[in-house]
This record gives sequence, C-alpha cells and structure tokens, in this order.
Amino acid sequence: MGKRFKVSWLCVLCVVLALVSVATIVTLWTIAFTGGKGGDVTAPWDRYRLPTALIPEFYNITLWPRLMPNPNSSLYIFTGWSTVQFECREATDLILIHSNKLNYTEMKDGHLVRLTAGGAESAPIIKSVWLQLETQYLVIQLRSKLTSGQKYQLYTEFTGELADDLAGFYRSEYEEDGGRKIVATSQMHPTHARKTFPCFDEPAMKAVFHITLLHPPGTIALSNGMETGSAAITIDGQALLQTRFEETKKMSTYLLAIIVSDYAHLNTTQGNIQIRIWARRKTIEQGQGNYALNVTGPILDFFQSYYDISYPLRKSDQIALPDFYFGAMENWGLVTYRETNLLYDPETSSNSNKETTATIIAHELAHMWFGNLVTLRWWNEVWLNEGFASYVSYLGADFAEPDWNVKDLIVLDDVHKVFAVDALASSHPLTSEEDSITLPGQIMEQFDTISYSKGAAVLRMLSDFLSESVFRQGLSSYLRDFSYANTNGSSLWNHLQMAVKDNNVALPDQVDAIMNPWVLQMGFPVVTIDTSTGKVSQKHFLLDPESNITVQSPYRYEWVIPVRWMKDGDICEDIWWLMEKEALNVDMRTGPSWVLANINVTGYYRVNYDLGNWERLFSQLSTDHQAIPLINRAQLVDDAFNLAR
Repeated sequence: MGKRFKVSWLCVLCVVLALVSVATIVTLWTIAFTGGKGGDVTAPWDRYRLPTALIPEFYNITLWPRLMPNPNSSLYIFTGWSTVQFECREATDLILIHSNKLNYTEMKDGHLVRLTAGGAESAPIIKSVWLQLETQYLVIQLRSKLTSGQKYQLYTEFTGELADDLAGFYRSEYEEDGGRKIVATSQMHPTHARKTFPCFDEPAMKAVFHITLLHPPGTIALSNGMETGSAAITIDGQALLQTRFEETKKMSTYLLAIIVSDYAHLNTTQGNIQIRIWARRKTIEQGQGNYALNVTGPILDFFQSYYDISYPLRKSDQIALPDFYFGAMENWGLVTYRETNLLYDPETSSNSNKETTATIIAHELAHMWFGNLVTLRWWNEVWLNEGFASYVSYLGADFAEPDWNVKDLIVLDDVHKVFAVDALASSHPLTSEEDSITLPGQIMEQFDTISYSKGAAVLRMLSDFLSESVFRQGLSSYLRDFSYANTNGSSLWNHLQMAVKDNNVALPDQVDAIMNPWVLQMGFPVVTIDTSTGKVSQKHFLLDPESNITVQSPYRYEWVIPVRWMKDGDICEDIWWLMEKEALNVDMRTGPSWVLANINVTGYYRVNYDLGNWERLFSQLSTDHQAIPLINRAQLVDDAFNLAR
C-alpha cells in the first residue's frame, strides 16, 4: 500500500508540472498575439478581416494580359507591377495585404516585396514574407515597427492566370468572322481584386487607382477613368501599346474594371458626360447598342435630379461581355453587362428584352451614387445597396420610358417573387451581424433574392410612408455627408429622420424604430381585418404554418405596419398604423361597404379579411372592377391563392 501511494504522488507531481508547462506556453502565445491583453489568440494572418493599422491611399498598377496562350504551358497569363501607398495609423511590425492565386517575382534582396518610406525616414527591414493561402494574404513581417502617421510604399511584381473562371482578371472568348477572339476583362466584385493585384480588398479600404494597361496593337484598353494617352512601346522585342488612364475617384477595390479587346463602340454626350456603348463589332454594326445609348443619357439625368448630386465622372462606359457571371456590375465609370442585358436587337428582341435592358441600366447607374460614391462599410448590409438600386431602377426606367408604366412591375417582379421565399422558415433577415459574414463564400451568399427584391420592397414602403420628396431629401443629405467614404444603414435612417423633422412628417415612432423590425427579422406579416368588428391583427405569414421557427427575434415577429386603405372606392388620405399584435379601427366596421387595404401594394405584407368582406370585394370585381386599383386586383388574386395554400 505504502509503495503504491509513493508512485501515485509521483504521478500527481508529474501531471501538475505538465499542466504548469502547458499554461506557461499558452500564456506566452497569448502575450505574443494579443500584446499581453488576453482575448483572441488567433494569429492576425489567420483572421479573415484586415486589421485597421494600415490604410491605403493610392495604387499605381500596370497590367499586361497575354491574349495568346503561353507556348510552353498553354495557359493564358497576365503580368503586373503594383505599388500601393498606405498610411500607418497604428505602429505595427506586420503588413497584411490580400493576394489570391498570384505568383510573385523575387526582388534583389530575395524577398517578394520592396518596402520604402516617404520623407527622410527609412522603412523597416523585412524579416520574412509568405503567402497565407486559406485567408488569402501576402504576409510581410518586419524587424521593427512602422511609425504611426508615416506613409509607406509597397512594390510587387507578379504573374497570374488569365483564366476563364469569370473572376478577377479573366478571359472571355467568342467567335467572329470565322475566328476565335479573346477579351481580357475583369470582375473584382466582391472579393476578386486580390486575384488581380495585391490589395487591401475590403470595401472600407478606399483608395485612388492609377491604371496603365499594356496590350497588342489593334486592340483597345478600357478602365474606370478616361484614357489620357496611348504610346507604342517594345518589350522583349514585342510591339505593344501602353495606355494610361486618369486617376479614379477614391473608391473600393471591388469597383475597379480593366478590359482589353478589339470591340467597337457607339458614343454620344449628355451635358459634359461622354457616353459610350462597347460590344462585339458585329453587334454594333447591327445597331444592337443603339437602344442602350439612347436611354443611358435620360437615366443619368434622372438620377442627377433624384439625388440632387451631379454625376461625379467625365464618362460613362458600358460594355457587353460574352461571358459574365452576374447580370451586370456597377464598376464606377465602366459598367460591365452580360450581352443579353445590354444589347437590344430590333429585329429579334422582344418588348420584354427592351424593358430588361432599360431597368438593368437604371439599376447599375443608380449605384454610381448609392454604392460607389457612398459605400457601405461591410457586406452584411448588401441589401441596402442592392435593394435600393433595385427599387429606383423602376423609377429611372419609368423616366426614360414614361409610356410603359414600368413602376407597377415591381409588384410582380420583386414583391410577389420574394413573398414566396420570405414565407419559408428557412428565410433570413435583411441584415446580418457584421462578425457573422467573414468568409468569401459567406459574402457571396448575401447576394440573393432577399437582398435584392425584399430590399426593394421595404425601401419602396419607406419612401411611400415618408413621401418621395422627404425620402429624396434624406437620401441626398446622406450621400453628400458620406461622399467618397463608407457608412452603415443606421446612418441612412438618421438622415431620413432629419428630413422627417425638417418637414414635420407625422410618424408613430422614429424611422429606425419603424424599420428595424423589417430589417432585423426575417419574414413578413399577414394583416387580418375583421370588418364586422373593426379588429385589425397581424401574424407572421408562413406558407407552412406548422413550420418550426428556430431563429428567435427580439421583435417577436411583430412589425410596425403602415396601412393604406380604401372604403367603397374612397381612399383614406391618412395612413393608419398597426403598432401591436392587434388593434381596433372603428372606421373599418363597414356594414354593406367593402374595405381594401394595402393600396397599390406599397406595404410589404399580405392582407386577409373576414368572409363577408371577401364576398363584397368579389361582388365589386364582378360589377365594376375598375373601382379597385389595377395593382390591387393582382394583389387580391395573389393573396387569396397564398392564403388558401
């Protein structure tokens, strides 16, 4: 017994010493990675969000895409040279800059980068450089710290593949005149700029871009800015054109666009803005770019008036690409489109094609201000950017084509479409927590029907109950205040609230308090009106009422609901607000009259009635259907069938 006790105490002593050793190691790692403050022990290069110690100011980028495959590897490639100037805001011995699928050329000192400092100060010596593949960083460790307030320049030379993957700097191919032709084009959004050059690839890291493109004689080069000159040069015996562009406005990396092709174009001017439509030569000759050219100017004029801010650039290029992942992309000054969305063939295209072209052009041009001039800080609020552009695209297209009544189509194309998705238990709120969206794949998932169509429907509802003039005033104030900067959705609510106050608009609560239940919880309500009692109630509408909702909402799936309604054909001027689960509106006790709620479907909700009111509505539709507004006739059919489901 005694001997066994001695062995046991020895074991205990060994275990204690081992635990102390482990604790010491953990403590040392904590100190190393957190400065002795405790907390997250993850290395900075293993986190997907950039630290804020370094802020880019400008990039000088030269790119040379090869439009013929490499004879040895059969790959299409591009080479590049890039300098980024950044300011150090907080002393650090670590530089993290995004890089994905780029191969770097070693400098004379054996490193992959060269670091220099502005002014008399010398830059710290580089300790080590490596690529962190999972988080897509080029990591540069220094022997001493960068100085806060000092500016530095980081130079790199690199090679990438001009692949056909529709991401970053890529190639698009098409057949023309019996031969295959190559377009070198780009799609930086949302996280593909890092596949083209090393950059601080987050929307809040805005900078100015100086772009130079090298390309074969006989081709044209395009970028965000206007071309400032093109010169013939020779590199390694190869004749090239070197085209430079004016510097961009301060903007996010995802808005950069770079294209080399042998396209043709149409052009016109609208005021002092040069407008050009670029496409394959055959399509330009056939007049397929004429319609886009004709509507772009009026749409730009509309948005300049709508925002009360002039278009910030000297030119507006739009280009049709054979291979393009999205429908279109709002690169500032050089908007890229899938061919079918920009080109209109008067010989073969339908009226629907024409309407699509007008609304998509309006969507992309709306972004020139809302999204490009003022950019949301992070991807968790994609809905505000895309939902807004989706909503006002109907306004822009309506201005360009006033005979179409295109504004009514938002109900069919967006509201009714997204109702089907948002009525599922698998839906999600418009806004997510910022920390929950970090991976590139998670960012891509934000671009869905909820963000585009529900976002459009909710903002249309907001514009309606504020009035369009008040909505525009708050929007213009917001855009002026945050021009060339980044912000979040709450800043827009604040500016709209200021416009509400300036115009003495009567609301039941602050703008943010009204909007938060619509933005921060999924789904939408069905409003039920009992015309025999005047009781009005709301309930979370689900296609399957037995669905198990696992996501809890701080608003208990209740909304602040603006109800526009009419009685026996007379529209009530004032909005009635449903502020709780149920309330009483004695004016909706009808007797022999009928009540119709959600006039023109400006509210994002469905409506149900007692059986007597449904029968009175059916009777009205049978005798004089025009007493009920056109959009509400579609609403009654859609609501009835989905309530029956």
